Amino acid sequence: MGKNLPFFDIILLAAVAVFLVLRLRSTLGKRTGFDEKPDHDPFQDRAENDNVVNLPSREDRHGGDSQFLDSNDSPAKEIRTGSLHGGKVAVDVLPSDSALAEGLSAIQMSDRSFDPAEFVQGAGAAFEMIIESFASGDKKTLRNLLDDDVYHDFKSAIDEREALKQTHETVMVGINDVDIIEAEMSGRHAVVTVKFVSEQVNVTRDADGNTVSGDSNHVAKVTDIWTFTRDTRSKDPNWLLVETRSPN
Repeated sequence: MGKNLPFFDIILLAAVAVFLVLRLRSTLGKRTGFDEKPDHDPFQDRAENDNVVNLPSREDRHGGDSQFLDSNDSPAKEIRTGSLHGGKVAVDVLPSDSALAEGLSAIQMSDRSFDPAEFVQGAGAAFEMIIESFASGDKKTLRNLLDDDVYHDFKSAIDEREALKQTHETVMVGINDVDIIEAEMSGRHAVVTVKFVSEQVNVTRDADGNTVSGDSNHVAKVTDIWTFTRDTRSKDPNWLLVETRSPN
């Protein structure tokens, strides 16, 4: 028996070695809390493939470093009026507490297309057209530009002139100033009063060509105050002349 012991010891040690190797491999095959993170991040796939909505920052919404303004912090809208001087349109900022600013603001609330600067240009053109149509007796054109009462007054003057066989001539030398002086909402109607300062030559002649009134050689500076109105709920964009008067 003494001779076989070393061989038995070798077999036993070999078996122990095999056991330890298998045990070590079994342990190394498991991850522990100290293992390194994997190179692949599964949440990265979800961010790329799912329908993820990224909310923009304030800088993204308002351009770089510009300050974000809530609606309550927005500056008040300026109220502007238009005027025409020497053929050129001017736009002026009105004091917010003025009656004219309040009136124009009320009109713009009811009619988003209303622009005072464009209005004075149109008013200037209407003024010249009405003056020339009255002088020539063009009732058809006047009918489209005047309300019923004003049209009746203009028509009566034309009819009286024609009954007397008189003719009237107006030469519009130029419209110097067109200024909005009053504005308001009356129910659903926008009402705008305009002061016109123009230079005109006016003369009325009888059937024989003799001058009845006026002077063909005299340029008169004339100031008129006219009031226009428009139904803001109507699709018709035209304004009608509803009142004419001279300065007090």
